[in-house]
Amino acid sequence: MDYRFKTDELAGASVTFEVHQFRRESHAPLGMSMWDAMQVGSGQSAATVRIHHAAAVPLKSRQLCMRLNGGAVLLEPGALQYARGALQVEVTKNDKGGNFLTRAVTQAATGESGFSTRYSGRGEVWTEPSFKYPILGALDGGVLLDDKAFYACEATLSLSTHTHRSVQGVLSGAGLMQPKLEGRGVYCIESPVPAEEIEKIEMDGTDELIVDGDLMLMYSASLRVELRPLVRGLRNAARS
Repeated sequence: MDYRFKTDELAGASVTFEVHQFRRESHAPLGMSMWDAMQVGSGQSAATVRIHHAAAVPLKSRQLCMRLNGGAVLLEPGALQYARGALQVEVTKNDKGGNFLTRAVTQAATGESGFSTRYSGRGEVWTEPSFKYPILGALDGGVLLDDKAFYACEATLSLSTHTHRSVQGVLSGAGLMQPKLEGRGVYCIESPVPAEEIEKIEMDGTDELIVDGDLMLMYSASLRVELRPLVRGLRNAARS
């Protein structure tokens, strides 16, 4: 179809993830920031405080297509546009353990849904168009994700919730709980910026990195992380 074209592709065992971009541009109204337009285009409420542009901003929407050849994928609820083929669909819990109250608290803390939709068989699954940027990756291990970053993954990966044991984490923007992906397979996360604007930092085990939690899209689950306020006390906070 000539109204959209493929920009990226990554194959798993029996699944191929493809990112498609629409040729037609949409424009944010005057006085609306690019981020506001992305939020509205993603079905979310517009932010109240953003950097505004003087002119209309051209935006292009994107879609994720997952082609299944006997494999299975997990998709964030509400992200589906359509699916076709010989597919089986079921709703699965991301966290296998815990009672209803525990799962409800976890869902509220992470911002992620406690469930995913599982598609298996042969066919293709298309997601709703979004102004955000789908980023594909292959995993062999474990990563922690920013809140609401998870979009889809091969069903060979498990999606759960990681709990930070540091009490100081309550005071940070990231909170005590974060979504966790682990296993081996391909995945897709949603980013507010394109992949080329994301900085990848390698840690050698001897240095320390301090960063605002809201600016971390994902990081290796093997890292030792301490969530805490950057400064202590109102006097220090006022001076920083």
